[in-house]
Amino acid sequence: MKEKIKISIDLMGGDNAPDKTISGINLFLKRNKNINDCFFYLFGDENIVKKKIEDSNYLNDNYKLIDTKIIVTNELSALSALKKGKGSSMWESISSQNSINADVTLSAGNTGVLLVMSKLILKTMEGIGKPALAGLWPSNDGSNIVLDLGANVECNDKNLVDFSEMGSALHKSLFPEKKAKVALLNIGSEELKGTETLKNAYTKLKILDGLGDFKFNGYIEGNQITSSDSNVIVTDGFTGNVALKTAEGVANFLTKNLKKSLSENIFSKLSILFSYFSLKKFKDKLDPRKYNGAIFLGLNGPVVKSHGGIDALGFSYSIELSYKIAKGNLINIIKNNLENIKKINEKG
Repeated sequence: MKEKIKISIDLMGGDNAPDKTISGINLFLKRNKNINDCFFYLFGDENIVKKKIEDSNYLNDNYKLIDTKIIVTNELSALSALKKGKGSSMWESISSQNSINADVTLSAGNTGVLLVMSKLILKTMEGIGKPALAGLWPSNDGSNIVLDLGANVECNDKNLVDFSEMGSALHKSLFPEKKAKVALLNIGSEELKGTETLKNAYTKLKILDGLGDFKFNGYIEGNQITSSDSNVIVTDGFTGNVALKTAEGVANFLTKNLKKSLSENIFSKLSILFSYFSLKKFKDKLDPRKYNGAIFLGLNGPVVKSHGGIDALGFSYSIELSYKIAKGNLINIIKNNLENIKKINEKG
């Protein structure tokens, strides 16, 4: 019998939960009717979620509900959540990777709390100094991976090298038919530019380039993040988070003002009729819901963080991401990639 991909979902995390999370599962299954190897462990208050789940059109018997009465709210600090959150839907969904061999955990709850709980329960991989937060970014021919997006404000060259190997492993698990092409985000493409940390990471990544995990493309600037020339963009968490928020703001600005311009008068409204499909394609390309889901890399199990304010459609795409990285055997690929770092360290 074909083994199922087991996805643990915190039903109670994020805005409008559990309606959003349960509807998101429905949308994922509706959109992927050909997927028949997926099983869900659902964590939430049975009194609240049981009837909603039973009314689901697509879940059928493809799930097990685990009753959890405690909810980790966004208002809790990481320390408070650790004191009060044991036994919560978030805690138990993460713990399921140890207790019932779930393949991946998904939550739309508090990011800081989720990261702290995940590190405490799953532990950091041997050899990894700092776990990273990676996300998908729209590119010319699909999606790029960018990390770190905010988990680590300060990073040394070892961290950036680790991120490169973990990011290329994530890329391989999601896009096995494509070669990972790593680049360091910098203020210029010349070798002499950037901080000493970047220069040291550059030297090590040039060596790793020859070991087969990825092709190293050197430095790129911020305006090249969406290029398809490089598909794994590596930076520290401070820079990555600023870049992410800037990109989100620009995307919202463009779509908002384009919509405004096209509804100003009768002529612009008529133009919509002639360019409907092109405009729809443009809107879909920039739709952040399709890129929803950030992945904690560097732990002994994959944890995906859905945006707390996303709607059911966005949550369904984070389920799709969770499914792909579990099916793509992410953790084993990361472990194999990290062996190459050991090799160059041993050579000095």
